[in-house]
Amino acid sequence: MKTVKKLPALQPRRPETHKGDYGKALIIAGSRGMSGAAYLASQSAIRSGAGLAYLATPSSIQPVLAGKLTCVITQSLAETPEGTISKKATDNIKSLLKPPSPDRWELTLNDLDAVGIGPGLSRHPQTAEFIRSVLPLFTCPTVIDADGINALVDNIDIIGKMQSVILTPHEGEMARLLKTTPTKIQFNRLDSALEAAKRLKSIVVLKGYKTIVTDGENVYINTTGNPGMATAGSGDVLTGMIASFVAQKFSPFEASQLAVYLHGLAGDIAARKFTEHSLIATDIMDFVPDAIKQYTK
Repeated sequence: MKTVKKLPALQPRRPETHKGDYGKALIIAGSRGMSGAAYLASQSAIRSGAGLAYLATPSSIQPVLAGKLTCVITQSLAETPEGTISKKATDNIKSLLKPPSPDRWELTLNDLDAVGIGPGLSRHPQTAEFIRSVLPLFTCPTVIDADGINALVDNIDIIGKMQSVILTPHEGEMARLLKTTPTKIQFNRLDSALEAAKRLKSIVVLKGYKTIVTDGENVYINTTGNPGMATAGSGDVLTGMIASFVAQKFSPFEASQLAVYLHGLAGDIAARKFTEHSLIATDIMDFVPDAIKQYTK
């Protein structure tokens, strides 16, 4: 095991670049009653520097999110009667990713630089089936969070069919992946993260106090963040940030490092203004620019 302390640099942008140079990130998130998760993840992706961010979300909440996300491209997906993504939505994703036609610009599989999937999706059986069927379609690095992880607990072989995976579990989700208890994870965080990364051949971001990033060999232990960040939606912001930095061509390990550090730093800056007791996830997202400014200095 090698402990990594050095963080990757955020280089100044060259004057002659365009949005395509900073990557295309697709976020698959949300369900009826959980539109906020989709908003936080996709808005955080664009706020963290991705050139283009797309959000694929259930059809009933897509118009609401389209009105709120002025800088994110939204796509509606087939949904269940309960307002979660339906298993039929796999065809929607395939259609979204088909080759472009001469008269219309469309996203293609080869265009994608990163995918983030899971925030607010729910554990509906059809949604879980959708997650399992759509993941092997992606050839770019994929960040799997929340209900994306829950859908794989008994189907972890799917991860082996993918080229590059970043898993972002909290202790409860990690316990489900490793078939153990959250208490055991809590008292064996480093060993648990290393075991999961080696077993699943993935980058693992074990969230919590001193968030751990590991590929099974290299380990980064984060030094930023505060208890006020233990609030609904904080992890959704992180998912969008990791996807964004992957889209900007950082390696999956470096993207995870950078996102975790800046996410915690934004939370620290926000806490100084709002206090830890009053901190909410949108505060973290809103202070990402201040965190980047401080980091680049």
